Amino acid sequence: MSLNHTSGVTAQWHKLVSDAQIASGISLEKPIKSYLIYTLIQYTQRPDIAARIFAIDYLLANQEQGHVRTNQLRDLADQCLLYAGLFPQYSKRRNVRVSYYVDIGRSAYSDISNCYHDEKDIYAELSDKFVALMDTLLAIHHIDKQESHAFILEPETALQTWQDTQSQQALKILQQQIKSDNIVDFTQHRTNKH
Repeated sequence: MSLNHTSGVTAQWHKLVSDAQIASGISLEKPIKSYLIYTLIQYTQRPDIAARIFAIDYLLANQEQGHVRTNQLRDLADQCLLYAGLFPQYSKRRNVRVSYYVDIGRSAYSDISNCYHDEKDIYAELSDKFVALMDTLLAIHHIDKQESHAFILEPETALQTWQDTQSQQALKILQQQIKSDNIVDFTQHRTNKH
């Protein structure tokens, strides 16, 4: 990849993440935003992340030592972030909740921060801000769309994600789908339907 192409891709992701922050009302600090952009550039061209079983990978990574462990945990956490924010629809196909990716990703970043003092701040922050990062990525799907009929999260998944993680973007998606600010209406409607 040429330097001009790389800088062009970086600029495009930077603009998209900035627009998503505005759309979601989230303000990421510069190091966290830079890390997110780097992660997007690094992983969105890798189809091999689709075949992972994250819980097993987490256990295997924790059996490693030193930098091997750190690298495996970081890759795992980054990929969990992408699944939770860019590809949450895959959770349904895998019969897991979006919070599965959130929990593993947060834990992996936290594990790194507990082992290395020089990198502790960024990984502790990534763990702490995991849902905000996920919400920023979820917001990317709705940029420049006035009325989206193809939501990234189905109503039930959006409700679960909001309940499990307090994701404000999942709540916003749910409210847009049910065309109400009152989640009680949706949950009562869902209960009456079953």
